[in-house]
Amino acid sequence: MTGLDWLVIAIYFAVLVGIVWWSSKKQDTSADYFLAGRNIGWFAIGGSLFASNIGSEHIVGLAGSGASTGMAMAHWEMHAWVMLMLGWIFVPFYYRANVFTMPEFLEKRFNANVRWVLSVVSLIAYVFTKVSVTVYAGAIVFRTLLPDLEISLFGQVWGPFWIGAFTTVILTGIYTVFGGLRAVLFTDTAQAFILLIGSFCITFFGLKALGGWSELQSICSERAGEMALWRPLVGTDAAGNAIPWWKNNDFPWLGIMIASPVVGIWYWCTDQYIVQRTLAAKNLTNARRGAVWGSFLKVWPVLIFLVPGLIGWALHQKGIMIIPEKVAGGVTVAEVDGDQVFATMVMHLLPPGLRGLVVGGLLAALMSSLSSLFNSCASLFTVDIYEKLRPGQSEKHLVTVGRLATVVIVLLGMAWIPVMYKVAGGGLYQYLQSVQGYLAPPITAVFLLGLFWKRINAQGALAGLISGFVLGMLKLTLQAIYGEGKAEAGPFISGIADFSFLYASGVLLVIAVAVVVGVSLLTPAQKEEEIKGLTYSSLNKAEVRATVGKFDVIVTAITLVLVVGMYLYFSFWLK
Repeated sequence: MTGLDWLVIAIYFAVLVGIVWWSSKKQDTSADYFLAGRNIGWFAIGGSLFASNIGSEHIVGLAGSGASTGMAMAHWEMHAWVMLMLGWIFVPFYYRANVFTMPEFLEKRFNANVRWVLSVVSLIAYVFTKVSVTVYAGAIVFRTLLPDLEISLFGQVWGPFWIGAFTTVILTGIYTVFGGLRAVLFTDTAQAFILLIGSFCITFFGLKALGGWSELQSICSERAGEMALWRPLVGTDAAGNAIPWWKNNDFPWLGIMIASPVVGIWYWCTDQYIVQRTLAAKNLTNARRGAVWGSFLKVWPVLIFLVPGLIGWALHQKGIMIIPEKVAGGVTVAEVDGDQVFATMVMHLLPPGLRGLVVGGLLAALMSSLSSLFNSCASLFTVDIYEKLRPGQSEKHLVTVGRLATVVIVLLGMAWIPVMYKVAGGGLYQYLQSVQGYLAPPITAVFLLGLFWKRINAQGALAGLISGFVLGMLKLTLQAIYGEGKAEAGPFISGIADFSFLYASGVLLVIAVAVVVGVSLLTPAQKEEEIKGLTYSSLNKAEVRATVGKFDVIVTAITLVLVVGMYLYFSFWLK
């Protein structure tokens, strides 16, 4: 890192501070703090949707996945079509319900008990997946970029991993506490473009050093089976032995087709972390348009985050760049550490100044994801839990509670770092997707059934959420304790533990749907007037259609063409 690099980073942070200072001047009401006064335009909403999704765990983890598993993770990154579902199907319900949070929407559709369950499940999931994974990924970047950075504090020497983790968490927490969602939205918009520019530069310089796209295709074709977009149902282990289809986690095509939509609909269409941005829109037109614009931006991560991983692996194979080897249990393994690919490329390929811009992009990714997460957690706690326990509080009091909740989330995230450091190892992005694959099915089932079938009632939704969450956590626990190579157990327990997370998502979805439908049909239906406007059959469709513009239709069509084109190209790109 040269002086010019640090100057670029300093300018980035100065701009960030200016945005936060401007945002903090108007935070008088809970609507100001949690939804930016409901006065945000579509351009900022789309940029924030993109930047909130593309955090450091995406940049670090996707490049790592590209180096180790080729195009397998591209299926999750071509979810632009799911974002279009958010804009065209889900947003009209959410925006017209005039809610702050997704649990609040479920209370209007069902009852307060359903709201409580989703609030608690979401907060637990955020702390133990999104906070921990995002911070861990950012710390890995610091360790690679600044390997010699050390500070002596409290009688102990702290290395770059811990310095990076704690510094970014604290700084992000500060600007989220003071700036609220307005600061998050506008910093996210700026950061989205830093991410795009920086990652495009990595792809460009990487291909230039490698010898062009045809050279990348040629090298990857030597491992065509491992690098392909579509994988066979039966896999093979390192020794060449067959892995049964039900234990195959190497992204078989059927497992991908089952798990990817389940996780995608949960994440993009029902998760507070994402949907909150659309609720801050000026009106329904801007809310939808923001989601449509975000979907267009979402098309590009495959090319600028995953493909660099392929390039990094190819450069390593040719000896142009050396990627550190993976360390497991203190022992070096003769295998590339995928999670260090992107940061290694930054240090070896980019010239001074541009390197600082890309490092700023990595910091932007980490901070945008964390800031969005902190604000969403504060919203969930304040609106869905605290305000229910202590109704009638003033607006300023709720804003103060929201800020305190953000501080607590920051502290919990910091406390979880040492645990995540031991748990994550390599394959960060695959770890994240597998955990989300166990959390998503019951929530996806409740939202889809609740919106499109008026016969689904509160008792069914509550039973589906609780049973699905318990079964998902049971699968995760058994996998962690009795998975292959771990503690011995009987064939039944071992079978559940080793069952592929991809197929497990589908099984959990089927169980959740069966429970929701079964319990709903066995209990009385809700009254029509209670759910008016909250189901598809009772929505005023003419009023919704009146908010659609030509821009929405054109960008939607372009996005769908790009997604289909990328699927077709990468299905046959290897020779």
